[in-house]
Parts: sequence; structure tokens; C-alpha cells
Amino acid sequence: MIHKIFTSPINLIVRIGEKVQEEVEKEFYDLEHIQKKLIHLQMMYELEEIDEESYKQSEAELLLRYEIAKKREMEQINELTKGKR
Repeated sequence: MIHKIFTSPINLIVRIGEKVQEEVEKEFYDLEHIQKKLIHLQMMYELEEIDEESYKQSEAELLLRYEIAKKREMEQINELTKGKR
């Protein structure tokens, strides 16, 4: 009983940390999420909601994240297929 009293806050902090990590992973490495952000950015530029310099800077950042996410995806696929051989 006393063990649960002391470990519950720690377990809660661990679960919160895991959830934050999941959201960060989604934000930075989810290909579909990055594609949606690129489309949204393109629409903002076409509607003149952002200037060309902001558009190019944001686009470059998103494309870099997309490239990293794609590499990570390929590495995961390679790891999975390695185990099946």
C-alpha cells in the first residue's frame, strides 16, 4: 500500500513523459502530418497570408523534416525485414 503511494506520482510522470514523446514523434516524424503542414503552408502562401521569404524558410524546414522522417521510416522497414530473413 505504501509502495503505491510513493510510486503513483512517479508512474504518472512517466506516462506523461511517454505521451509527450509520442506527440513530438508525431509532430516531427509523421510523414502524413508533415505533408498536411506543407499543403497548409502552400495555401497560406497562395492566399498571401505569408510572404515569400517566410514561405521558403518554412518549406525548407518541413522538407528537411520530411527527408529525416522518410529515412527513419526506411530504417524501420529495413530492421523489420532483417528480422524476417
